[in-house]
Amino acid sequence: MAATVVSANGHQGDLERIKEAAKIVEGGGLVAFPTETVYGIACRVERSTLARLDQIKGRDASKHYTVHIGQLDEYRNYVQRVGMRAEKLIRRAWPGPLTLVFELDGAEIGEHRKRVGNDAADIIYKDGSIGIRCPDHPVASLLLRMADCPVIAPSANRAGREPAATADNVVAQLRDDIDLILDGGPCKYARSSTVAAVGSHEIRLLREGVFSAAELRRMSEIAFLFVCTGNTCRSAMAEGFFRRDLAEKIGCDVDEVATRGYKVLSAGTMRMVGVPASTESVAACALKGVDIGSHVSRPLTRPLIDDSDCIYCMTRAHREQVLDLSPDAEPKCHLLARDHEIPDPIGQSQEYFNRCASQIEAAVKVRISELAL
Repeated sequence: MAATVVSANGHQGDLERIKEAAKIVEGGGLVAFPTETVYGIACRVERSTLARLDQIKGRDASKHYTVHIGQLDEYRNYVQRVGMRAEKLIRRAWPGPLTLVFELDGAEIGEHRKRVGNDAADIIYKDGSIGIRCPDHPVASLLLRMADCPVIAPSANRAGREPAATADNVVAQLRDDIDLILDGGPCKYARSSTVAAVGSHEIRLLREGVFSAAELRRMSEIAFLFVCTGNTCRSAMAEGFFRRDLAEKIGCDVDEVATRGYKVLSAGTMRMVGVPASTESVAACALKGVDIGSHVSRPLTRPLIDDSDCIYCMTRAHREQVLDLSPDAEPKCHLLARDHEIPDPIGQSQEYFNRCASQIEAAVKVRISELAL
């Protein structure tokens, strides 16, 4: 029997139609629906329904399925811990044309197995990973939110043929084999989503789609900013120590930190430009194996604040100056040393600078240990 084609754009009048579509999916039926990329086939995560789907598509049953979610935060139902870069990418790219493949360890999968059940877990967690997508289309969002079950949704086409970008394309390929087609008009992009793997300390492009590799890097880059007065001693030393310890934590050379998606900067509230780090600061860092000889001062500005994800200040006064420039920075702006200020060493002896460097280094190690990367 040919599938019914129902017009649905996600407007108020479509609610009942999409509810009925969700019931079909819950009952084990197959429903084609629009996304911003291509049309997908909504399918409940259960073996009999998936066997039917694989047969219709001519799809290799060993291939991975991607769970589709209707609301951004639903990914937490399937993934326990997400690093800072992945979290930022999710917030900037979802809902949208990006599929993320999260690499998980056995313990994490075991926890989710208890929640979704063994059969569903065997289907959606394969080779230590799970693929998740949050489409940016009102019909897709409503359908996935209303279906009271995990849903996978491969593209609505037969294997070897182009994914359908319109309901007519779905009708031409699959009308006699599925249960319902929600016609939401042409898809915005008419091309597949970008696919990226989220692993330990890295994000790898698996398939370029709507988003390029450069766009993924830009959307997921994490910026750390250290603030003092002149940006020639305290914040310069903190930047050097932080970059060294961050490299150690993510397992790369210091010079590779930026290419791994992390930016480490420092700035001064005095707004001095191009002044080198003080001789005493360079010497204090050198004693600890950190080279800040090429450092030059940078002024603290609102764009710099707004573009940073974590801001660490030497004193409360510095923090107040940051918030004067950008009040919205309050949640991400902290004292570097949580319970005390780090005093200015300018004009003091080399020994004083060395003690200051040790204090900063200790505070940096604590901050690094707190980061979920």
